[in-house]
Amino acid sequence: MPSLQPLIGVTADRKRDGLHQSHSAGEKYLTAVIEAARGLPMVIPALAGQYPWSALLAKLDGLLLTGGVSNIEPQHYGQVSTETDPLRDPCRDHSNLALIPAAIDAGLPILGICRGLQELNVALGGSLHQQLHRVDGLMDHREDLAQGVDVQYAPAHTVTLVEGGLLARISDRREAEVNSLHGQGIARLAEGLVVEATAPDGLVEAVSLPAAAGFVMAVQWHPEWQVMSNPFYLKLFSAFGDACRQRAAGRGSR
Repeated sequence: MPSLQPLIGVTADRKRDGLHQSHSAGEKYLTAVIEAARGLPMVIPALAGQYPWSALLAKLDGLLLTGGVSNIEPQHYGQVSTETDPLRDPCRDHSNLALIPAAIDAGLPILGICRGLQELNVALGGSLHQQLHRVDGLMDHREDLAQGVDVQYAPAHTVTLVEGGLLARISDRREAEVNSLHGQGIARLAEGLVVEATAPDGLVEAVSLPAAAGFVMAVQWHPEWQVMSNPFYLKLFSAFGDACRQRAAGRGSR
C-alpha cells in the first residue's frame, strides 16, 4: 500500500460564534483522520453554492461526513418536524446533501459518522425516524447528557454485522460493541445502499454503497472516539484511509 498521506475533506457545522457565524469540525474527527486514517484533514465549510464542488473534489482523496448536534431538516426527506425544540443547521444540510452525490459521482472514498450516515441516506433518497424513542419496538439510542463524555461514548449496545458484508470483511467479526449518541435513525433505506450492521432492535447501524466507484461506508455510532485504542473502530478508519491512499496514488500517476 502506498505511503502517501491523502488529503481528506472533513465536513463542518455552521455555528454562531459571538456576533458572527463560524464553520468548524470537532477535533476528534481531525485527530482520527491523522492518526487512524493516516491522512491530512481539510475542513470543508458549509457554504453550498458559493464555490464549485468539482474544483474541490478534484483536489481531495477522501471525504469524512462528521456527526453533529443538529438534525437534518425533515423537508429534505418529505416530512414535517415532529420535534418540539429542534436543533437545525440548514447550511450544513444544503452543503452536504449536494456534496455527497457529487463526491460519489467523482469516485471519492467516503466515511460517514452518525449524522453523516443520515446525510448519506437522505442525499440518496431515503428517510429518517425523527424520534427513535417514540417509535414502537425501537430503543432509546440517545446518550445521557448529564454524564461525562467517557460515559456518553462508552459501549452502549451490540451491533450484528451482515455476514459477507464489507464491514464484516474489514473487521473479521460478526458482532461488536458500539457507542450510541443519536436520537434519529434510518427509516426508509435509500435505493442502492446495503445494510452492513443492525442494532438489537433492528435499526440500521451501518450501510455501504456497492455500486459506487470508490469506498463508501457510513455508521451510526462514533468510531472516531478513542479510535486508536479500539481495534474495531481502528479497522474501519484504516480501511477508509487505505482507500484514500489508493485514490491519491492514482491521481498522482495521471
